[in-house]
Amino acid sequence: MTERPQALFAMSPENVPLVFPPEVLARLRALVDIDPAIVAEDFTDPRIAEVLARTEILVTGWGCPRLDAAVLDAAPKLRAVLHSAGSVKGFATPEIWRRGIAVSSAAEANAVPVAEYTLAMILLAGKDVFVRRERLRAERVSPGWGVVPGIGNHGRRVGVIGASRIGRKVIELLRPFDLLVGLTDPYVDEARAAELGVPLLELDELLRTSDIVTVHAPETPETHRLIGRRELALMPDGAVLINTARGSLVDTDALVEEVRSGRLSAVLDVTDPEPLPADSPLYDLPNAFVTPHLAGSQGNELGRLGGAVAGEAERLASGGQVAHAVDLAALEREA
Repeated sequence: MTERPQALFAMSPENVPLVFPPEVLARLRALVDIDPAIVAEDFTDPRIAEVLARTEILVTGWGCPRLDAAVLDAAPKLRAVLHSAGSVKGFATPEIWRRGIAVSSAAEANAVPVAEYTLAMILLAGKDVFVRRERLRAERVSPGWGVVPGIGNHGRRVGVIGASRIGRKVIELLRPFDLLVGLTDPYVDEARAAELGVPLLELDELLRTSDIVTVHAPETPETHRLIGRRELALMPDGAVLINTARGSLVDTDALVEEVRSGRLSAVLDVTDPEPLPADSPLYDLPNAFVTPHLAGSQGNELGRLGGAVAGEAERLASGGQVAHAVDLAALEREA
C-alpha cells in the first residue's frame, strides 16, 4: 500500500468538525495522514512546527495563519495548499506560488448556496413578497384573493453585476425561468457572454433596464461603492437591489435614501458597515430585507466544502493536478 502523504489542518479548531463531518473526514483520512486533533493556529508552536516540517499537504480554512516565507521555510516538503473555504486572500502570500506550491480553493463549492439564496430572493422579490408581507403584518388584514398588478416573474428583467463564480452560477440557475437576464462585467467579452447565454451590457444600461439587480463583483479598489447615488438613480422606480457580494460595493447612505423614499427596495446579506448600527433604518423599512451574512455555506452545507478538499486530495493522490487551482494573477479580481 502506498504511504499516505503527511497533511496538517491549519484553521480555527472549532471549524474542523463542521467542515469535515465524520463521513468527509474519513474520506480525507483514507487519502492523507492527518490528525484532526492537531490543528495549526500558530505555526511557531513546537508541536505544530514538528508536524509542519513533514507536511506535504496543508488543509486550510477560516482562521488559517498567514503563510509567509518563514512558515514556508519551515515546511520544505509542502506541495499543496487545499483551502476548505472561499478566498485565500486572508492568509496566502505570493511566496506560495513562487515556490511552485499548488493552491486550491473550495470557492466553487461555496458559490452554490450563495447562488441558491440569490435565486430565491430574485423570485420572491419579483412577487413583491417582502413588502407585502410587512404590510400584512402591520395591517393584520388580508386583501383576500385577487390579481395584484405590477408583480410577477414572467418577463421580469434581471441584471447580474459580475460574472464571478457566483454570478455565473446565478445565471445558470435562472435559465429555467421566464426571466430576461443581462450581465455587466468589464472582464467579459461578447463571446464569453454569449457562451453564458446572456447579453453583455454596460453598467449604466443594465441599471436602467433591470427590475432586479444582483451584485456579484469582487471587492477591489475599483469596485468600492460601485453602486453609488448616481447609479441608484438610474434604476427604475420599483426596482430591487440584491447584494450578496460585499457591503462596500454599495453606498449605504445613498441606498437608505432611495429605500426610505419607497422608490427602490433592497435585499442585503452584506452591508457596510457590517453589522449595521442598531439604529440603521434598514432594519425597519418595510422594503428592506436584511439577513446576517448567511448566504454562504452554513450548517450542513459546510460539509460540501470539506468534500471539495477531499476531492482535490484524491486527484493529488492519483498523480493528477488540483481541479480548482487559484491563479495568483487573477486573485486580485476575485472576491
